[in-house]
Order: sequence, then structure tokens, then C-alpha cells
Amino acid sequence: MKQTALYKFLVVNLLLAACTPTSKERDPKVFRYNEASGISSLDPAFARVQSNIWAVGMLFNTLVELDSALQLKPGLAVRWDLSDDGLEYRFKLRSDVWFHRNPCFDAFPESRRLRASDVVFSLNRLKDPVLASPGIWIVRPIDSTWALGTDSVIVRLKEPFPPFLSTLANAYCGVVSQRAAELAGSEFGRQPVGSGPFAFKRWIPNEKMVLRRHPDYFETDAQGQSLPYLESVSIRFLPDRKSSFLALLQGQVDFISGLDPSYADELLDASGQLSARYRDPLVLLKAPYLNTEYLGFGLEALQGTPYANPEVRKAVGWSIDREALVRYLRRNVGIPARGGMLPNALEGSIPMGSGWQYDPEQAAEALRLAGYPGGVGLPPLVLHTGAEYLDIAEFVQSSAQRIGIPFEIEVMPSAALREGMANARFGFFRGSWIADYPESENYLALFYSPNYSPNGPNYTHFTDPSYDADYEALRGDLDRESRRARAQSMEARLLESAPVLPLWYDEVVRCTTPEWRGLTPDPLNRLDLRRVRWIRADVRKQEAPQTPSQSPRPSDSGR
Repeated sequence: MKQTALYKFLVVNLLLAACTPTSKERDPKVFRYNEASGISSLDPAFARVQSNIWAVGMLFNTLVELDSALQLKPGLAVRWDLSDDGLEYRFKLRSDVWFHRNPCFDAFPESRRLRASDVVFSLNRLKDPVLASPGIWIVRPIDSTWALGTDSVIVRLKEPFPPFLSTLANAYCGVVSQRAAELAGSEFGRQPVGSGPFAFKRWIPNEKMVLRRHPDYFETDAQGQSLPYLESVSIRFLPDRKSSFLALLQGQVDFISGLDPSYADELLDASGQLSARYRDPLVLLKAPYLNTEYLGFGLEALQGTPYANPEVRKAVGWSIDREALVRYLRRNVGIPARGGMLPNALEGSIPMGSGWQYDPEQAAEALRLAGYPGGVGLPPLVLHTGAEYLDIAEFVQSSAQRIGIPFEIEVMPSAALREGMANARFGFFRGSWIADYPESENYLALFYSPNYSPNGPNYTHFTDPSYDADYEALRGDLDRESRRARAQSMEARLLESAPVLPLWYDEVVRCTTPEWRGLTPDPLNRLDLRRVRWIRADVRKQEAPQTPSQSPRPSDSGR
């Protein structure tokens, strides 16, 4: 018999009473979370999925970093210079960086200190065809890399590429110890040695991973206290995401990330805030996320059909009430896409309200002008999607049918959906794009002709010679304002051609307990635990009330 919400609530609270540790039992120096997806490797060269990226980010540092506002700041490089031609970067390294303590350094203790040769080795390693790193795309713009003494690194590019520094902040570029990596060989992903705030301690597959504080870590806070504040990080591997939620309620983990359908309705109310029963024991944190959820048209597959006409595609876009979609199906998690493909947080995005709108009258007029008044004469539009997005698909189906467009849904396994998208077999599909780095160029690459899938991310097979020329100019443009204007022009062209219909710009959602500070998410959904700390109840009572972190809703005036 199906459990009622009241029954579930009683069960959960009985579990809370029975299982939640007291403050005396709880170790405030240990941060615990569950990784339902598991971790496949701790080697930065294989930091492709979020579960790996989070762990790698704790173990390794990069030359440069991005702060929570996505501004560049020093990492292992204390400063850097760029030549006038935009081709050569010179990085000056910190002198106080030590790799984690490891037996591989016993015979050569001084090799624990970071050297320029370690950085050169780490970047060149990504190119190695034997390693076969999925991060090889980061080093493709590089012509050569070399050390200048022990504390400087020179990177020369094949051609100017303004986003290059942002790409170096990617987890793939975590700097490894050359000595440790060469000794470990193919086992480095299970025997990692970096210079990050935490060091690898133990990994029991399918059960648990433990990282310990790096006692020689170079960073301090504003008061001069050494970072990180935590002594260790404990990662569990419960494959059921609802188990993660129950573990949070029972005090067995300290936060959960994202909203799984198995507990979303229980956790949030209709407005997207914490349900009343959870407002005392939990805190909800939200921030804009560089992830655009969209519907894509496979333009080659649609050749010879009415949907090859951009006016018919735009009619579908205008038929969708994105505000209602986010409000009722997403519980207000996400920002309705009333711009273009670029999230509003990125430079180059068009102002919110000047792009996609809910306008059934304009949709009907577009169909009339295309020669299909009221949808008469149109064949069914078939949307390919995964089961987890069926409710979204049905919402879009209802929207299109209201203006007369016949609409069908084909649900398939995620792997089959990805394969079909990569091979351009679908005329209409649900997709998403998460930024690899916070630059408009990373999104606009989805529509560059040489990036046709399966050899690139252009899943729609959109082609436009003038767009391609603008994209190539954008990649090499060193002037910030010029890049912004060019990106907006390219976005306007995409709106006119409608190869994709953006639905919403996602938000990072985290849920934790009131004792923890420093877990506020950022637009890249990184897990930075360097400044995370536990605050005692008596101290919390003296603070201003902690309110949920809410992402602002962009106004019609835009950025």
C-alpha cells in the first residue's frame, strides 16, 4: 500500500529521534557526504564527472583558480603575465607549496616541494595518447610548455585564446607530483599525490573513502589561520539517492546536493522553499548554475519536413510557458530561460526578457505565415527524452498541442539518448549543457560547424558560415567588450534560426544542517571545503539568523 506523506513524516522523525547523534558524539572536524554515483578515479586527468571532480579538487591545486564570482585568482601561480600578441603566458610559482607526505619522497625529501617541472609534466601528461585523458581538449591550444628554472613556467599557445586561463582552473589541470605519478603509473588514480588541502588516506570500494587534512598546506584565512579548518573528509557510497536524504536527516551525512525526485516533494514546498517540518533541522542553499536545459532540433534529420522551417520551430518555442514549467514541475528550482542559450551569469548573454517568451498568439501567427495555420498539415513532432524528464516532455507536448502541433514522446534509456544525439539520428531531443569553463565561447561552440557530433558538441548540426566566422573571431578576440558584443550578436542569430529552445537555466541546490558554514554553492557547482567549519549551538545563537541563500530572479532589464 502506498505510504502517505504523514506516514513518511512520522517514520522519518522516529528515525531522527533514534539515530541523530548528540553534539558530544559528533566530531565537528569531520565532514561527511554521500557520493551516490561513486568515484572512478582520483587522477586529475580523469576528472570528467562531478563525483571525480569534487574529490580531485580537494587533493590537487591548479595554477589559477576561479572564485565564487568566477573571477580569476592565484592558485599555485602567485602571478602571471601575457605577451602583447596573446600567445605566451609566464607563470611565477609559489615557493611554499609541498606535495602530500608519501613514501615516494623518502629518498628525495626535497622533491616534495612543487617545482616548475611538475607543472610542465602535468600539462604535457594530458596530451599523452597512452593516458587517453578526456581532458586533452584543454591542452590542444598549447604549442609548447617549458620550465624556466624551478619557479617559472612558460606556456605558448598556437593562436590567441582568451578563455585559456579559465580552462587552467579546470580540475583536469590539477598539478601532480611528477615523481609520484611516474612511480605509480596506471595506479596513480588510486594512489594520488597532490598539493591540495586534503591528502588521500583510504579507499574501500563501494563503501567509503577518507581524506585527511594536509598539514603542510600553504593557504591561510584572513586571520592567518591555516586552512583547511577540517581534519578529514569522509565519503560514503550509498547508490540510492533517497538513502542520502535519510542519512542527512539521521545525522549520518552533513549535506546533500541536487534534488532527486525520490525526495524532492518531501523536502520542498510548492514555492521551492523547505517544507515547514524541515525548516529547523535543515538549511537550503541555492545559487545560479552554468547549466542550460534545452530542447534541440536535429536539423539534418528534419530536412524535407516542415520542421526544417525555423518559423515552425520558433512556434514551438513561443508555445512554452517557461515560468509555469519551473514553478510547477521544478518547484521554483531554476530560472526560466527568457534569454538565449547563454545563462544570464555569463558575459555575452542577451538580456532576460529579450529572448524566448511565452506568446501563444505569436506562435499561432508563425504557423500561419509558414503555411500551417492551426498546425494543419504538420506531421507529428517526436521528442526523444529520458524517463526522468517525462513530466517536462509532457508539459511541452501539451503546450505544442494547444497551438495545433501534433506531438509525440519517445522515452528511452539515457545511454541510447546520448548515442542517438551524438550520431544525429533524432529530429527533436532533450539536452543540457554544463559549462566546462565560465566563458560564452564554451556554449557557442555547440553551434560551430566543425564541431559536428560525434566528433564535437554540435548535436543539432546547425551550420551558418557567418556564425562560424564570428565564432573563430570570438576565440581569438583579446578585447573583452568586443567579445561581449560578438557573443550577443551570435545569440541573436541563434534565436532567429532556433536550432535549440532553452527551457531553464539551472540552479545548484544544497541542503545541510545549521551547524555548517562555508558550503554556499557557486555557478560551477564545485565542492570547496577549505573554509567549511562547524559552529557550536551556543555560538549560533549569538549570530544573526541564517537564512536560505536564494539566487536572484533576473529582471526583464537583464544583467
